Amino acid sequence: MSEIAVIDYGMGNLRSVAKALETVAPKAKISVTAEPAVIQAASHVLFPGVGAIRDCMSELQQRDLLGVIAEVAKQKPFLGICLGMQAMLSRSAENNGVDGLGLFAGEVRYFDAAAKAGFKVPHMGWNQVKQSLNHPLWQDIPDESRFYFVHSYYVDPVNTTEVAGETTYHEAFASAMARENVFAAQFHPEKSQQAGLQLLNNFVQWDGQS
Repeated sequence: MSEIAVIDYGMGNLRSVAKALETVAPKAKISVTAEPAVIQAASHVLFPGVGAIRDCMSELQQRDLLGVIAEVAKQKPFLGICLGMQAMLSRSAENNGVDGLGLFAGEVRYFDAAAKAGFKVPHMGWNQVKQSLNHPLWQDIPDESRFYFVHSYYVDPVNTTEVAGETTYHEAFASAMARENVFAAQFHPEKSQQAGLQLLNNFVQWDGQS
């Protein structure tokens, strides 16, 4: 039986994420938790997030979760969502510049060009994701399926071979990242109906191998 830890640092759609996981994995043990021991003991770890990066990193530090995340992200199937994905980059331009976890090398940038071109920021609503890697989390999800987004910043990775999905909002940006046992999505699978539930189901079934 899978044991899934949803990291609770006071930010994120914790209830909706947990409910979506319960839908796709009714027999799994799902814990919404800030307890390091529970996170370390889980078979799968999900790192959600909604809000500002400075608050995110501050809460993680106050709850002594920075080292725990760095540790489990090397060992277990690990999924970052939205702000959780952005926090996995080296640094974000939000809040006048904030260092991230550095799990992926790169920067998080504001949709400046899109805003100047007249696009609404935040980027909010349904948009297609073009799969740029053959990855287990894309199993049974048609390429260019639509997922739900809410964000004003996007990730700009150093290593483009780690980009697992791309979305266009004025310009193309990385909407999914993957390396070894780690996957991250800018969109919200828990709000993305069938495609999102399939991705979460794939995550629950995933052994961390690509």
